[in-house]
Amino acid sequence: MSRFGFIHDKLDTKLLVLYIADRAAGPLSFDTLTDLAMCDEGVDYFQFAEAVAELLESGHLSQNEEHYAITDKGRQACAAGESSLSPVIRRRCDQRLAPLNQALKRSAQVRAELRPQSGGTDVCLTMDDDKGRLFSLTLLAPSQSDAQQIADQFLKHPDQVYNGILKALLPGHDRSENQ
Repeated sequence: MSRFGFIHDKLDTKLLVLYIADRAAGPLSFDTLTDLAMCDEGVDYFQFAEAVAELLESGHLSQNEEHYAITDKGRQACAAGESSLSPVIRRRCDQRLAPLNQALKRSAQVRAELRPQSGGTDVCLTMDDDKGRLFSLTLLAPSQSDAQQIADQFLKHPDQVYNGILKALLPGHDRSENQ
């Protein structure tokens, strides 16, 4: 049965999976990988699932719990074969990956870790940028639930926390003047 689209066979599907995994800012869940791969009418879900399984078996992809990542072997194969993927497909993938990569990058740069202590729970908050660590702060929360609330609020609004700390430590200093 002939399908429409730029992806026509399992090799095309494998190249598509490798292309996506190579350009992702981090490991991807199967559902996310599936969603990104369904960028063309020619992609068949069952052929896609088979391709992912074969790429795992051949060592082109690795799996850690529920997430898939490209290996060095996969990167080499992608570099050698990506030019055979349609420029339309590559552009679609890049466009679909952009917001996901931004979210993956942000989650890698903004972290909160809870560490139980005898007197409560330490909440370790960390914020990085492209050049390195911006700040790291550890607070002792009286309970696990308070610690979780602090962590959740920090992860939702890291910029507000960072700017609030700077404002408290540098009163009268407007950060926007120096940017």
